Amino acid sequence: MNEATFTFRVDEALKNEFAAAAKFRDRTGAQLLRDFMRDFVRQQQETAEHDAWFRRQVQVGIDATNADDVISAEEYELYVKRKIKEGLADIEAGRTGPTRANQGRAAGPW
Repeated sequence: MNEATFTFRVDEALKNEFAAAAKFRDRTGAQLLRDFMRDFVRQQQETAEHDAWFRRQVQVGIDATNADDVISAEEYELYVKRKIKEGLADIEAGRTGPTRANQGRAAGPW
């Protein structure tokens, strides 16, 4: 691993408190700072990945809307009500396993 020196100014009291807290955890301040830096970089990468995923999902929705490949809220509400009714009927009839109410769940009504 190539190493580089990272120099910065910090309030003396904060530096002393940080060194004492690090020592209490049987670590050096440098070890903790490296850990903090790694965690920060990882969090930034995860945030960037999530942001990219979210933007792709939004674009899928925009594209579907532009292609008129959507259903109205009213249509979806009717679909959900029908599935609930079918599920309750299956429960009342004692049916278990794959039923009308949970078949095609991933595909939806459209």
